[in-house]
Amino acid sequence: MNSLIKLELTRALRNRKFLFFSVIYPSALFLLIAGSADSTGTVDGTRLTLPTYMMVSMASFGALTAVLMGNSERIAKERESGWVRQLRLTSLPGRGYVLAKTASAAVVSLPSIVIVFVVAAAVKDVRLDAWQWLALTGAIWAGSLVFAALGVALGYLAAGDAVRPITMIIYFGLSILGGLWMPSTTFPRWLQDIAEWLPTHAYAALGRAIEQSQAPHAQDIAVLAVFFVLFTGGAAWLYRKDTLKA
Repeated sequence: MNSLIKLELTRALRNRKFLFFSVIYPSALFLLIAGSADSTGTVDGTRLTLPTYMMVSMASFGALTAVLMGNSERIAKERESGWVRQLRLTSLPGRGYVLAKTASAAVVSLPSIVIVFVVAAAVKDVRLDAWQWLALTGAIWAGSLVFAALGVALGYLAAGDAVRPITMIIYFGLSILGGLWMPSTTFPRWLQDIAEWLPTHAYAALGRAIEQSQAPHAQDIAVLAVFFVLFTGGAAWLYRKDTLKA
């Protein structure tokens, strides 16, 4: 299994297109949204300036991109090419394949988080305590496992060219409605009520609580836990279904 993990990491790091969208794109989007923003005013409902608020949003968005887009399309293509079927003929357990995919995506997601933090600190003078930087990195990185599970599920849900539009709709829908591209406080009230129950909203809320030196809200933790169970359960069921077909 270790060999497969190394192979997956090598492939991910060699994929320039994937690296751009998962590592560089979130930082560029942060500069586009918050580059000219006022660093004194705060976002409604928080004590955070827009650059500080959007730093967590874009770090979360980068991790989401790495684990969701990377897993879903790659798994679907490998199923279609017969690579997954070949792996089943080896001694590698099914969970080993899924673990290798998740591990490679998680490794790539870490630089995307760190680079957004570096850009925010260097360009917009975002300042936090050392423990907050560490806690933010850990929370966003660990929280990305929820979406890694979703990526695995989507990879087994659809094959070939069909998986891309499905993943893109979910990817942009969760990102926009979850408040990663703009503060959800700017949404109409009814849309804010919906956003509060989305995993992306809860995901970013963990980081914003850390930025404000607050404990995470129980609702956000519960939402992430429920979606993690749903996504991992769905991935396991779809994997077994795909195995029976083979």
